[in-house]
Amino acid sequence: MATIHKPLLCLVTPALADANNGNWQTARRWARLLAGHYRVVVVREWPEATLHETPAVLIALHARRSAASIAAWARAHPLAPLVVVLTGTDLYRDIQGDADARRSLALAHRLVVLQERGPLALPPPLRERCRVVFQSGPARAPLPKPRRFLRALMVGHLRDEKSPQTLFEAARLIAPGEGIRIDHIGEALDPALGAAARATAAACPHYRWLGPLPHAEVLRRLQRAHVLVHASRLEGGAHAVLEAVRGGTPVLASRIEGNLGMLGEAYGGYFPVGDAPALAALLRGCRADMAAPDGRLARLAAQCAARAPLFEPEAERQALLALLNDVRPREPAPATEPETPS
Repeated sequence: MATIHKPLLCLVTPALADANNGNWQTARRWARLLAGHYRVVVVREWPEATLHETPAVLIALHARRSAASIAAWARAHPLAPLVVVLTGTDLYRDIQGDADARRSLALAHRLVVLQERGPLALPPPLRERCRVVFQSGPARAPLPKPRRFLRALMVGHLRDEKSPQTLFEAARLIAPGEGIRIDHIGEALDPALGAAARATAAACPHYRWLGPLPHAEVLRRLQRAHVLVHASRLEGGAHAVLEAVRGGTPVLASRIEGNLGMLGEAYGGYFPVGDAPALAALLRGCRADMAAPDGRLARLAAQCAARAPLFEPEAERQALLALLNDVRPREPAPATEPETPS
């Protein structure tokens, strides 16, 4: 039987395994999901010296941070498919004014966003080129949870976009005897935020900063938590949110576009960005009736369960394959800056 020659797909990501962040998780998962249809190579930049074959398609994560690779591909292969994935800071910050990010938008044959409100951040002329691909994770059964107290968990490296300050302030508003314990996972990318985490732990015995942990351990802790706290100021479509939902753990999330696009407009677990008293009130509300079958925690869990099918791996695979079947070589758009979104 003749061997089927699968086309080569190059996936450029500014973060590889050593970063252990969302971009790397996306790249690794997409390589696995597409492996039955493409030979996938994951690189930090293109061109890649070890590649001796021109890929059939280039997928680049992050419009600004992968801008040099995007521009190099467009110069070398102007008619070959080029897909640019807008992963967070580029969608909600960089494309507003960064020339490299805006040039990436103009060069792309297709743009990808990771949640359903993402296209609204693009200038209207670019939206027809945009596709939504929800990220995915396997379903995981919840693990036994404490009965005497509410376990809240925040997952994310300590940097301003994740707004760990909101969690620090909320922890200080909650008394140790209220039956709420908070664990916080993530590396201190900002040393000042690491110092703030240590100060919060010293002042609040119910708050623990656990630092960076392996992904498998993060998932186990998510399954054991009653709620995930996701306080970001800016987010493109958070892995922690989908992993919580797929593990049966409700989410308390800042009301930003990236979270609305993951959890839906009607979700009942939002708090205003940076509003520590509102977050503390939500935590207290979840604690108050945490065992009740119709309590706040149970209602949030039901809403998350209704969203969970969006994040199934097969749904993500089919969305990726549809994207790649849809993209067609064409004359690239002029590399001019698109209109700034209003």
